[in-house]
Amino acid sequence: MDLTGLSSKGRLLLVFCVSIFLYTSTDAEGSCKLKAKFNLRGYKEVLKRTVVVGGMFPVHQRLVDTDANTTIPPESSDCEGFNFRAFRWTQTMLFALNEINDRPDLLPRTELGYVIYDSCFTISKAVEGTLTFLTGQDEAVPNYRCGDGPPLSALVGAGGSDLSIATARILGLYYFPQMSYCSSCSVLESRFQYPTFLRTIPSDEHQSVAMAKLVLHFGWTWVGTIAAEDDYGKYGIKRFKEVVEEAGVCISFSETLPKISNPEAMERIAQTVLDSTAKIIVVFSSDVDLKPLLDELLRNNITNRTWIASEAWVTSAAISRHPDILPVLGGTIGFAVKQAEIPGLKEHLLGVSPYNDTLTEEFWGIVFNCTLSYRQVMRGMKRCTGEEMIETLNNTYSDVSQLRITYNVYKAVYAVAYALHNLETCVPGSGPFENGTCADINKFEPWQLMYYLKNLQFTVPHTGEHIFFNDGDVDGFYEILNWQSDSDGEITYSHIGYYNSSAPADDRLIINNASIIWNNDVLETPRSVCSERCQPGTRMGIRQGEPVCCFDCIPCADGEITNTTDARGCLQCDEDYWSNANHDECVPKTIEFLDFSEPLGITLIAIAAFGALAAIVVVIIFLMHLNTPLVKANDPLLSFSLLLGLVITFLSSIVFLGEPQKWSCMTSQVALAVGFALVLSSLMGKSSLLMLRARAVKAVKSATRAAKAAAAAAEQSPDTEVIAPAIPQKNDVDPIHPRHQRAMMIVGTLIQAVGCTVWLILMPPHPIKNTAAQNIKIILECDIGNIIFICSIFAYDILLALLAFAFAFVARKLEDHFNEGKSMTFGMMVFFIVWISFVPAYLSTRGKFMVAVQIFAILASSFGLLACVFIPKCYVLLVKPERNTVEMMIPRVKSRDAGVSLATNSSSANGTTVSTVSLDG
Repeated sequence: MDLTGLSSKGRLLLVFCVSIFLYTSTDAEGSCKLKAKFNLRGYKEVLKRTVVVGGMFPVHQRLVDTDANTTIPPESSDCEGFNFRAFRWTQTMLFALNEINDRPDLLPRTELGYVIYDSCFTISKAVEGTLTFLTGQDEAVPNYRCGDGPPLSALVGAGGSDLSIATARILGLYYFPQMSYCSSCSVLESRFQYPTFLRTIPSDEHQSVAMAKLVLHFGWTWVGTIAAEDDYGKYGIKRFKEVVEEAGVCISFSETLPKISNPEAMERIAQTVLDSTAKIIVVFSSDVDLKPLLDELLRNNITNRTWIASEAWVTSAAISRHPDILPVLGGTIGFAVKQAEIPGLKEHLLGVSPYNDTLTEEFWGIVFNCTLSYRQVMRGMKRCTGEEMIETLNNTYSDVSQLRITYNVYKAVYAVAYALHNLETCVPGSGPFENGTCADINKFEPWQLMYYLKNLQFTVPHTGEHIFFNDGDVDGFYEILNWQSDSDGEITYSHIGYYNSSAPADDRLIINNASIIWNNDVLETPRSVCSERCQPGTRMGIRQGEPVCCFDCIPCADGEITNTTDARGCLQCDEDYWSNANHDECVPKTIEFLDFSEPLGITLIAIAAFGALAAIVVVIIFLMHLNTPLVKANDPLLSFSLLLGLVITFLSSIVFLGEPQKWSCMTSQVALAVGFALVLSSLMGKSSLLMLRARAVKAVKSATRAAKAAAAAAEQSPDTEVIAPAIPQKNDVDPIHPRHQRAMMIVGTLIQAVGCTVWLILMPPHPIKNTAAQNIKIILECDIGNIIFICSIFAYDILLALLAFAFAFVARKLEDHFNEGKSMTFGMMVFFIVWISFVPAYLSTRGKFMVAVQIFAILASSFGLLACVFIPKCYVLLVKPERNTVEMMIPRVKSRDAGVSLATNSSSANGTTVSTVSLDG
């Protein structure tokens, strides 16, 4: 049979049907047969009482192990492990009922009786007690109320959440009220499943959130959790995990405390705690379930941990008074429900008698180590006198310093009493039921009392606390306690704050951090993280396969920053900014350009000025010797245009310095291009004439050889007529004139000037901020505008240079005392070497040094041309003036060429040297 489709309530109904079937097995005569009899212990007083209030408390901690033998009739198990704390709760209910019965203002015409059972902290005993209570006799008869005794009002109990869930399902079927004092599980909030369940303890929904806020308050991101294997632990820790994980906290481990003794499980949990790096451990458990683990923690000496306690064990003397517990649990922080002083309770606790009931008798025998049983006396045990003094004891039962759950029991009993009082004092005609009727206190139905409980508001005696139920629950208010040691080395519960669920969100958790003493008497807040926080300048790098709290701190890349801790990613700096050394701030990039005032700029300016000054000096020298043969040779005007071009190139290099401006970008490139065009076209005009002279000399040499050959033939054959070859004339030697050379210079320069003008009009160079070349700098430089234009402009200069070099190279063998062709050849070679070397040097540098390399190439090539072309002439003009003669300027052939030379005619009309050819001998 498949029961998966049934609801929990449906399954419970089915269980009851089965139990009824087992109980009422009908034979031929229709007789009934009782299938079982429960073994329950507790307190009962119903005679001559008006109303009976039920109670259920876990006076014992577990059931006695029984033989599973089915060959004999089964018996209801007995209980063991006396719980002094729960026994105090039981006595508190008796005290409250006696106090109410003695009050003239509360239920003046009603005497409250009671039926209280021991649940033994197990679901089975709780169910047994519930069924027996509803039946009204010791034998439980499901669905029947046997006898005609006083009506049942409500059940106060049944202890832990698991027990209350089981009893609430049964009681809910009959709409019978249940008032719990310590069942805080959040699942009990459901009015659909538990319609008659109310409680005087806050729901664990509030406690779980409060624990989560505590963890977040101290910045703990790596915690372990331990929960009891019941609904209290399961739902409490589940809600805690949901809240903290949503906030980014990671769970290092999550363990469960078994309900049945399991030493292997305790060893495993203790080892997990020891191996984990989490220093914060949240425990949602009762003191009964936690105690076995505590023994294992002590055995392994697991210290240096901070424990977060739920209300079920934070004030438990069974835990805090455990021997040698301080090193392990010292510094524990926990949440406790409200406490109060209850006048007269201590006297009641001290005044119990061992002769009234079996539970008190057992308690007496345990605390005084004696017995009232004659059989046990016969076995050698000490006999109790009944006169022993409980006040001499120092145990949980008589300790009224932390009345918290005890106070909840007190409030639960009074809640039932005030509801009954309101029911009793109802005025007929103004009642809440049909036609304004009221319920009869002597024979009311449970659902009628449930109405008064749901709408109840009252003030607790002695404390003044105002109680009301919000759909069966009360507001979540907790004290936050810190386990500290006193002068005797005992644990005390120090108040360090509180949590109030009804306060504004920002004011719900209040903690005085300065008053906390952590484990091992440390004052500094412990850290519990899987990975240390990532400082500004780094980002979190998640480790694969590990929780998100376990990460590596990865430094931000250059140009990226983080200015917060635990940043998920780095932020890119703006274009004009760059990350500082710590990568935690974007700082303005360094503005870089080759400034006039820096040493390198000053040096280049000095060199450029020196070069320009040197060219001007040469001009002056040439002007001083303008009418000398050396200056007049090969058109002096071209020499002056060449020097002017060099002055322009020297000075244009200075314009490259300083912060680029629109005018400087245009001026520097254009001046350089036009200056070199002027220089190279002047050299081309000069070298073209020298090339033609070299060709003329070559022709003369050829003619001379032919004449010599003809003369030799005539001498050998006198009778033979030999025709001598014609000797070239002067017009064949200098086919171009100075005007042609000047035209070449002017045209060559104008072409470049026109090209530069078009460039400046269409796409002129302009200053830009180069942020891509170097990350940490903004390089102020000139954008050439269009690559086609710049390539065309300087390709033209290269063309002029190649032509000038070719002409000069051909004229390099022209022999005279002053070989100008050879000087030009060397000058052009220097020019090419400089600019060929410039390309890789320029491409391998960045920033202002690119400008420096470019200026260096300009200066080096200009100095090369100035030195190679003009220093030899200046040397003759200034040092060897005797060589500055017409004869020295005449090209000549080598000695093996029979003295062929080119004579110059200085009497030409325009004063320019004109070469002629003469033949010696």
